[in-house]
Amino acid sequence: MLLSRQLTSRLCSPAQPWVKSVTRTITAHAGVSARFVSSGSRSRTDDFPALLIGAGYKLGARLTVPGIIEVSPPRAEAALARKRESAEARAYEGTVILPDVGEYKGRVERGEAPEPRAIFVATPPLYRGGLSSPRNLEVELMRLFPNSAIFLEKPVATGTPWEQSVSEAKEVGRMLRGHKAVVAVGYVLRYLKAVKEMKRIINENQLTVMATNARFVTAYELAIKTDWWNKDVQQGPIIEQGTHIVDLSRYFGGDVDMDTVCAHALEAHEKPGVLSKKRFDESVIPDAQRIPRATTASWKYESGAVGTLLHATALHGVDYAIELEVYADGYQLILADPFGTPALHIRKPGSDIIEVHPTPGDDPYFTEIDGFIDAIEGGPNASILAPYEDAARTYEMTWVIRNRSEEMTRLVLAKRGKTA
Repeated sequence: MLLSRQLTSRLCSPAQPWVKSVTRTITAHAGVSARFVSSGSRSRTDDFPALLIGAGYKLGARLTVPGIIEVSPPRAEAALARKRESAEARAYEGTVILPDVGEYKGRVERGEAPEPRAIFVATPPLYRGGLSSPRNLEVELMRLFPNSAIFLEKPVATGTPWEQSVSEAKEVGRMLRGHKAVVAVGYVLRYLKAVKEMKRIINENQLTVMATNARFVTAYELAIKTDWWNKDVQQGPIIEQGTHIVDLSRYFGGDVDMDTVCAHALEAHEKPGVLSKKRFDESVIPDAQRIPRATTASWKYESGAVGTLLHATALHGVDYAIELEVYADGYQLILADPFGTPALHIRKPGSDIIEVHPTPGDDPYFTEIDGFIDAIEGGPNASILAPYEDAARTYEMTWVIRNRSEEMTRLVLAKRGKTA
């Protein structure tokens, strides 16, 4: 769900809310979804050729969409029909639907399409982050389009077995070091104004982070797709969803000593894990494959600081409860409601009063893409805050948290004479 919402926020015009449903429809089964952006020294009045899912934002009339890559042509045709009736219709003149990036490369070689200057990838992470087909999309993009900038959604992968998946994601990161153009991963919370201010306070006051405390509690009533509730399909909420807050914890605390990670889970079969507002039949999912209802974790950063996490699937309605607390000598910094109306709560030395600084209207999705495009074109707001190799370390940490919680569950069950 967050993947489609993020892609929509980046690619849609705020004045066109209907585009959200179109983008969700296309991305649900996209084999490859990519957007190509022009860059370099050319004038910013030239066309911006794009192979994408979504609509224009910062690019305006420069955006052109020569192709959409989609494994379900009827789905893409329906979306295109609506796009061609919208304010962005010009961008979709002559758009063709293709099954994979190799087909687009062929069109480029035949002179039927422009060479991509940047690629936005929002495929399910199952198809990314690996070294062999069908999970080697980044490797293929590097081979086919060595001069194209690449933007990838998070997490970088969701492969199994986990050790192999993490190892391959790290290797992909090392390979991308040699890529000739910009590479970024979509950890959008790093681009919040409140997060930028937290970093400024820490740096300008020469503070050392002592501790982080993260909370990500999901509202689950609208989560009706069984794939999300099956941890053998999407690998569970820590890896697929909690990755946001795990990454932000690392952004402030630094690299984690993985040997120190300890985690516990409230499992679906336990009495406190019974949920009253599910709108689907969970009995179709074997008990051992059902997602945990809550996970707690603690760890030490390599700096010596400590971190904690709570992720839970517990709330009704639609709004999540998300916060990150960061502590340093004399300071309490709290990021509140990052996906809603972000606000920064600050307690400073010499005062017990907590200052609240709302940031209404902050759009980190635009800021993120604005920074990416400017990094390509040499613009004034160039900013890449989430490089691939760092994102791969976040991916590793989410797997370690899941694994440690499952180890503890097996230990508890063994003490009770049961098995998982």
